[in-house]
Amino acid sequence: MKVKALSRSSNDYVRERSQDLHKVQRNLNPTIHPFEQGREYVRALNTVKLERMFAKPFVGALNGHIDGVYSMAKHPTRLASMISGSGDGEIRVWDISDQRTTWSANAHNGIVQGVCAGATDTSRFLSCSQDKTVKIWDTNSGSDPIHTYVGKYAFMSLSHHRKDPLFATAGNSVDVWDESRSEPIHEFEWGADSYQSVKFNQVETNILASTGTDRTIVLYDLRTSQPISKVVMAMRTNAIAWNPIEAFTFAAANEDHNTYLFDMRNMESAHNVFKDHVSAVMDVDFAPTGQEIVTGSYDRTLRLYNINQGHSRDVYHTKRMQRIFSVQFSMDSKFVLSGSDDGNIRLWKANASEKLGVKDWRERHHLAYAASLKERFKHMDEIRKIDRHRPLPGDVRRADRMKKTILSSEKRKDENRRKHSKKYAEEKRIPERKKAIIGVAK
Repeated sequence: MKVKALSRSSNDYVRERSQDLHKVQRNLNPTIHPFEQGREYVRALNTVKLERMFAKPFVGALNGHIDGVYSMAKHPTRLASMISGSGDGEIRVWDISDQRTTWSANAHNGIVQGVCAGATDTSRFLSCSQDKTVKIWDTNSGSDPIHTYVGKYAFMSLSHHRKDPLFATAGNSVDVWDESRSEPIHEFEWGADSYQSVKFNQVETNILASTGTDRTIVLYDLRTSQPISKVVMAMRTNAIAWNPIEAFTFAAANEDHNTYLFDMRNMESAHNVFKDHVSAVMDVDFAPTGQEIVTGSYDRTLRLYNINQGHSRDVYHTKRMQRIFSVQFSMDSKFVLSGSDDGNIRLWKANASEKLGVKDWRERHHLAYAASLKERFKHMDEIRKIDRHRPLPGDVRRADRMKKTILSSEKRKDENRRKHSKKYAEEKRIPERKKAIIGVAK
């Protein structure tokens, strides 16, 4: 008589090592697990609550400056290097990982308005000031400048070409300098009395942009040695930042509390408007991934945005932090730095609830599962409410409430005009992305 026996491999249920979890066979048929969706909703809710509970974004403060920090720049090739300039003319080079100063010098007789890293040598960087000088420094050759360039007027901003020994300055005009010459090789002007900031495009390296006191943003091309186009805003733009991934995209930090995302090929309308600040936005910077921006404002808060969303995903603040004049992403996109006029540079996590340090494979799988649950149930009211909640300082909260009241009353007034007046009813509605743009010239 032949007997048939069921058999299975021991690899399906025996652990390879004694430290491993026991293997459990499970049927994933949803009809057998009718309460699975409810259990996953509870897990997603607990995930959001734990994220808010353990959200500790502040990492540390880089102390050393005795005046406000008005300019900062990250090094494009050194992951942990950061350059800062203060109101008393001092420049410092920081090691972010150790949170200490590696090099410092009393560089200028006025406020350091701009710093940037050089392109040809990793130890070189440049600085400009209101004392009408631009200086090139080398951290390996002491605290004396290698070269000094003297201008006719005060310099307000500085930017270096990505590969070539060229740099641009903003003052009474936008000047392009060659490091081997003592005079500018190009000088650009288009109607403004003075220019507040200038920035080279890091992808299309022949393009640079500037912002002027006449509320304009002007684009220039080094190949033709002339301006390309100009957009006039309703209020002044304080700073600009180019997207490091998308060649034609840049962000503009404006005095009207908003930051605007533009495509240089069509500046008739902004691609996105980043809101939520209650005072002028002083600086903006892109993450190296090109998918996020950070803004610093006069309202003493720091906000992080996804470039596809109009409202901030996070806001950072402390009791002692004063008005923020400079912000930077780190080169690994994991940290954000802010410089304020209280003399401190503060280091923040880009994701407030992210755990620093090494995570084993089991913890990584758990965090990935929790993130997928949060993404799946993010539309639920309770989860969305907890995820969006951020404590704000009292004055910022009151200003935000007042600003929303003013905007809603203006909207209601416009609707009443259109409802009761034929003249206003025939007027075209202006999209939010075009309201701040007065015109474009080419």
